[in-house]
Amino acid sequence: METLIIIVFLVGYLAITLEHNLKIDKLIPALAMMAILWAVIALTHMPVFEVNAELKELEPTHLDEILLHHLGKTAEILVFLLGAMTIVEIIDYFDGFATIKGYIRTRSKRKLLWLFSILAFILSAIIDNLTATIVLITILQKVIKDRETRLWFAGLIIINANAGGAWSPIGDVTTTMLWIANKVSASQLVIHVLVPSIMCTVVPTLIASRSKVFTGEFEADLSGVEEKKSRFGPTMLYLGLGSIVFVPFFKTITHLPPYVGMMLSLAIVATFAEIYSSAKFSISSVDKEESDAHAMHSPVHASLSKIELPSILFFLGILLAVAALESLGLLFHYAESLNQAIPNTDIVVLLLGAGSAVIDNVPLVAASMGMFSAELDNPLWHFIAYSAGTGGSMLIIGSAAGVVAMGMEKIDFFWYLRKIAWLALAGFLAGAVTFILLRDFVLNV
Repeated sequence: METLIIIVFLVGYLAITLEHNLKIDKLIPALAMMAILWAVIALTHMPVFEVNAELKELEPTHLDEILLHHLGKTAEILVFLLGAMTIVEIIDYFDGFATIKGYIRTRSKRKLLWLFSILAFILSAIIDNLTATIVLITILQKVIKDRETRLWFAGLIIINANAGGAWSPIGDVTTTMLWIANKVSASQLVIHVLVPSIMCTVVPTLIASRSKVFTGEFEADLSGVEEKKSRFGPTMLYLGLGSIVFVPFFKTITHLPPYVGMMLSLAIVATFAEIYSSAKFSISSVDKEESDAHAMHSPVHASLSKIELPSILFFLGILLAVAALESLGLLFHYAESLNQAIPNTDIVVLLLGAGSAVIDNVPLVAASMGMFSAELDNPLWHFIAYSAGTGGSMLIIGSAAGVVAMGMEKIDFFWYLRKIAWLALAGFLAGAVTFILLRDFVLNV
């Protein structure tokens, strides 16, 4: 039966990887794979286990208990993501991100590259790398007219957004998973991964800024902000970003799961959104139809309707599918055999980072959480966070940021492979070497 389980998982995984070729959204094979795996376990009465991280052994348990346990852990991640996504959509409802365009006051390609790189690095650490990429490429399209130049900027935005998301517990789905699963703490993740992530940003940006592509000036419309921008946009931008940053502090103070803090942040942002929306309509709107539309669709309702539910369902499917393998003890035994074949865990983690360029990093990190039984804040988890977060930049299909940029700018796979991949590799290796040196000679002294 274990062979059947592995076959189902591999077939489902292959379908997820080939979603563009099959023209089937990856959430479909993810959900089907998850349901089939647990159905096989239930129908064949296969023994299930819970991994005892302290004793490093498998303990028998009941199917209902282990499934409920994994569903609870998965739900924590999904509810957290739902809250964060809603806050981001509320900011966008008030055109808050248009405020960022007002910071652009240069015509130099090199200066603009550094500006976008820094913005990508910082924004992705707060609103996650996917959303940061969408925001910055949208602004980029309104600033730079030449498409070829925009493609280069978009490539560097992908690298820097992924680097920025790797060091923050709220910057990438994988780091959020590790944080919520109590594999890393927010403070230690920042201490161990921030400097390597900065290197992963600085090295490729520095190399690119020296090339001919980023010399000279560009023709652009630097008029600043859109005419229809809401007057509450800047306030909602700073309030929304501040509320998301507040979540790790809430967890540290209360020791409650992160999704509780995210729900509190969402409640605060939603309250101000409703107040500002009412003020906007009462002051500036005399149109009855507009007022009625507002009454039926508040900013919160409008923002909730824009949330990417396919992504949420995909995470549900893939995390519970990997949980099925973990419950059978397959990942535990695989980790033991892998450690015997490759004793150096650094090489294993680097391979995991390279693999995330080809395969989605969410299931890779989910699998690593089931494979390794290291304690909280073991450097292994920090290195996994870095590698899985930044390794995907080496191929445009290797990260959510890359895939969304590919769609927005119609970036060709092989163009990215020729022009950007080597820069991403240079940044990835520079950050990895920095991480190892810091871990061995600085942080452990």
